[in-house]
Amino acid sequence: MSAEPEAPHTVPATVTSLIDGDSVGTDGPELPVIYPASEETVSVLREADAAEVDRAVAAARRAFDAGPWPGLGVAARQDALHAIRDTVAAHAEELAYLECLNTGLPLHQLKARHMARAAFNFSFFAEVVGQDAGAVYTQNAAYLTLVTREPVGVAALIAPWNAPVSLASMKIAAAIACGNTCVVKPSEQTPLAVARLVELLHEAGLPPGVVNLVNGRGPVTGAALVEHPGVDLVSFTGGTATGREIAAASGRGLKPVTMELGGKSANVVFASADLERALDGALLGIFTNNGQQCLAGSRILVERAIADDFIARFVGRAERVRVGDPMDPATELGPLASRAHMERVLSYVDVAQAEGAELLTGGTRAEGFARGFYVAPTAVRAPGNKTRVCQEEIFGPFATFLTFDDEAEAYALANDTAFGLVSYVWSDDMPTAMRAVGAPKSGVVWVNTPMMRELRAPFGGVKASGVGREGAQACLDFYTEAKTTTIPLEQVPLAKLGKP
Repeated sequence: MSAEPEAPHTVPATVTSLIDGDSVGTDGPELPVIYPASEETVSVLREADAAEVDRAVAAARRAFDAGPWPGLGVAARQDALHAIRDTVAAHAEELAYLECLNTGLPLHQLKARHMARAAFNFSFFAEVVGQDAGAVYTQNAAYLTLVTREPVGVAALIAPWNAPVSLASMKIAAAIACGNTCVVKPSEQTPLAVARLVELLHEAGLPPGVVNLVNGRGPVTGAALVEHPGVDLVSFTGGTATGREIAAASGRGLKPVTMELGGKSANVVFASADLERALDGALLGIFTNNGQQCLAGSRILVERAIADDFIARFVGRAERVRVGDPMDPATELGPLASRAHMERVLSYVDVAQAEGAELLTGGTRAEGFARGFYVAPTAVRAPGNKTRVCQEEIFGPFATFLTFDDEAEAYALANDTAFGLVSYVWSDDMPTAMRAVGAPKSGVVWVNTPMMRELRAPFGGVKASGVGREGAQACLDFYTEAKTTTIPLEQVPLAKLGKP
């Protein structure tokens, strides 16, 4: 049974915008904030309308155009980012609790991974900007040409509901490290921890207006933010359909965008793999983060020679995954984020069976819970890759198995998708592993490892999985603009137009 959550940390009764460092009262619509494990309302969000978004953008604009932040030396910005890192780390338990209350993700995973990553993001980008350098061109003997980089301006940063703090913090850290100011909009489902994060930035000494927060639904608050003429660039993580709308709106304003969108990633297991590690990786790839991650290895492709044994072992382990109260340290899989999402995930069981797939395990709400959006770990064996369960992102603890006979077929299946975020490949045969560098059509390939995020390297997808990249150099390129300055080294002869 899901226990009633205790309150070791303060939970705000109402979540509002935070503009110029202060909470802003609003008369906007009230949206309930639900704890997925109990289905209870734990807070209320007051939605920001276009006028409130305008106020937030104006604050960010002032802080960029007239405030000290963009003009600070790199060392001063680094000091501020390190102070934020220390403050976030000191409040990791509080942030993890609020995130758990919002998302239903296991508390121990949130503290160990998400909040540790959030704190690290600020120190990481402090070091990134400390190592950045311009360029000097001296090939033309008469001129010296310098290339420097400057902050772009006001960034709209839109974070998703499946990992709010870890993903929002990366966008914030990259944007402000480069000297920009920003307006952050988390999902209306999960505002609690991000709101507290923005408060902590100011408690750490960040100047008012550098980071502002607005809350509300995408068609209301999000649309007003993206379309605001005072916003210079947009970074979005979320669903592909929403991403298309944001890209279209940004395009009308000629605003640069980065978008990390959906995925239907292939997890390819060759007979030459260390099957125990591949099994561990396959389970982690689909069931961590309650199955709600764009980089989930949701299509598990297994070489036919080992398929029956591998799938049987996967099913046995899946049936022993500990589903439970996300506040319980023993829990491995908590509830899904909302009732609507739970119902959507479960609807794919009927879809799969109508298409001829075999239900291997799960497919129902998890047993033993009077309340909560719990779904049993689910796996199906599909008759082919053209089925909806192989082509559509389900975004839950729902694995789909396919089999293949050789490497060519494996990658033909893996690449037969509208998405291209990540790929997983398992093989201890060196030539097979090396061919994985080029064969999968995705922005990231993980060989013999699940979900290793190297922040120095670019991360992002191709096709319907996104536009642009995040990472050290990728973020420098996005959050700054190159400026070329040319200086003559001697008096250059000039044509004298209009002179007799």
